[in-house]
Amino acid sequence: MADDAIFHKERHIKYFLRCLKTFLPDLYTPNDSNRMLLAFFTVAGLDILGVLQTKTTPEERKGYIEWVYHCQVPSGGFRGFTGTDFGLERRNSKNEAWDPANVPSTFFAIVILLILGDDLSRLKRRECLQWLPRMQREDGSFGEVLGPDGKIEGGRDLRFCCCAAGTRYLLRGNDGNADILGVSDIDVDKLVAFIEDCQSYDGGMSEAPFCESHCLTYAGIGALTFLGRLSKDTKPGKLLAPGSTEFESLVKWLVSRQTSELGEETEEDGDNHKIDQSVQNAKEICLEDRILQLPETKQPEEPALRWAGFNGRCNKTADTCYSFWNTGTLAVSTIPSPFIPCADMEKR
Repeated sequence: MADDAIFHKERHIKYFLRCLKTFLPDLYTPNDSNRMLLAFFTVAGLDILGVLQTKTTPEERKGYIEWVYHCQVPSGGFRGFTGTDFGLERRNSKNEAWDPANVPSTFFAIVILLILGDDLSRLKRRECLQWLPRMQREDGSFGEVLGPDGKIEGGRDLRFCCCAAGTRYLLRGNDGNADILGVSDIDVDKLVAFIEDCQSYDGGMSEAPFCESHCLTYAGIGALTFLGRLSKDTKPGKLLAPGSTEFESLVKWLVSRQTSELGEETEEDGDNHKIDQSVQNAKEICLEDRILQLPETKQPEEPALRWAGFNGRCNKTADTCYSFWNTGTLAVSTIPSPFIPCADMEKR
């Protein structure tokens, strides 16, 4: 491993531009139906690197905006890609389930439009907010799409909850009470209860109640942020209240995800043979003796700690995306900050 860490910004920019302006790498082929997600990461990446305005032309950005609006579903929300669009003239109540709006894609689409400087004047705000409550299940969670007969399809995990809460925040305003005549809101209390139930025994949050803690903790805390549970005027629940068992165990779990295991070293065949032999020998002695023969765990020395990251679950190697999810969650949950003003939708 090199002694110095170097972030090759220009290579990063070149890769994003390749994805934006030419063909996606072949590894993304299975994700064709998730093009809105890929577009979000690409556009947001260029924006974070500070080159979106200089590396793309106004005409190109206008074209990206048009593509996003082409993914808007007439009944509200956005589809994940244009492959399911069979045209307005052919769309009807019987076949619309095969070209549905998608909860994550809707959130990503609105954010992309905002990043590109669109005024959202063409966004079907009312229709979208009418569709969103239909995506919420009785337990408070959100699905992904509406299937035949209006059945909620897709998983029930915190990612969909976060995207739904984010869409509500962007279209209803900071407090969620924007005046939209005749449009019912989602059940916020049920959603909050579902999120809190996803906290596992070790402090982390799982995709659903009684599952393994995962980096989806970011989605859970993000959803609570969108719902205003971290704002100064709202009393936070136990999960976000410093000093509570729930909050302290959450922070401990996040911090404990730090690891210097980067997954780069591989076991030699000879070492594997020794391990297999040790396992065989261990089977021949009693449990107490096995415990006594366990090797002493040494504290890692400074060279081993020079490179470290975060993992998403216990006993996993470090990963760049998990490093973002975990540090992002720590930043949101432990540093009081006002909401970022959302788009002014009052006149829409």
